[in-house]
Amino acid sequence: MSSQKKTIDISLEPANNKRLASLCGQFNEHIIQLERRLNVEVKNRGNLFSVSGSDADVSSAITALKALYKSTESDQLTPEKVHLLVQENKMDIEQPVNDDSTVIHTRKKIIKPRGANQQAYVKSIPKNDIVFGIGPAGTGKTYLAVACAVEALQSEKVARIILARPAVEAGERLGFLPGDLSEKINPYLRPLYDALYEMLGVERVEKLIEKKIIEIAPLAFMRGRTLNEAFIILDEAQNTTPEQIKMFLTRIGYGSTVVVTGDITQIDLPGHTESGLKLVTKILKNIAGISFTQFSGADVVRHPIVQKIVSAYEKHSTS
Repeated sequence: MSSQKKTIDISLEPANNKRLASLCGQFNEHIIQLERRLNVEVKNRGNLFSVSGSDADVSSAITALKALYKSTESDQLTPEKVHLLVQENKMDIEQPVNDDSTVIHTRKKIIKPRGANQQAYVKSIPKNDIVFGIGPAGTGKTYLAVACAVEALQSEKVARIILARPAVEAGERLGFLPGDLSEKINPYLRPLYDALYEMLGVERVEKLIEKKIIEIAPLAFMRGRTLNEAFIILDEAQNTTPEQIKMFLTRIGYGSTVVVTGDITQIDLPGHTESGLKLVTKILKNIAGISFTQFSGADVVRHPIVQKIVSAYEKHSTS
């Protein structure tokens, strides 16, 4: 087996001790993470690195090392950033994508879709009236949708953002939760607030909510409305009934874009209630102006263990 291994030596320039320390991490934790993720062995003396493993793994590791070192120019690396950069480079090697047209610019940060599915998803949003992003947790479905909404608001393509979620959770009903209606609903909408705060800043978000330019509401509040010139996101749509999702989709007015996200493997609806999201994938799949992007475990950009969990469940459901 050892004869099939290859070793490649590279030199990372310029040799800068501070940047090299950031690259390696405390107690070499970033290099150890790289070795585990890409199944290689990495040794270094200063800026000289030696990478051993199979052909493909060594190529991936060298690409990742160069990308990580380049990022130390402007960034202090953390284990999370290393994971995301390794994931991005791994996905680019598996399915090459070189398209800067999908980069999203928001007030606080620039967001770059990672891998072919995220790129296709972001590209489909301005081209369609209704876009579905379906797949497991951690694939960036909601985060990218919120980023596209923020960019559309900033460039005045829409006049407001509306974010909705069904208030259903495994084993819980709103009536059993403490507090008034807004206090009961807020925990369900927290991921949407967090994404907005990251892209616009807390103060700006609060002002826009005050002016009703950003509205965050449970799905039930959509009934009877027609939403014009808005970017509307329905998150966790797997927990809608067929009637609810039909009601939501028929709210769309002129100049509006709708993005629906969900994971049909994590349905929390009671009993044998059918998921509205599952049904629309069959009913609406061949309609012009409606786009579907299907994410898989390979698109997960959270902690590496999340990707392994998702992949294990995917294998189990097909076996």
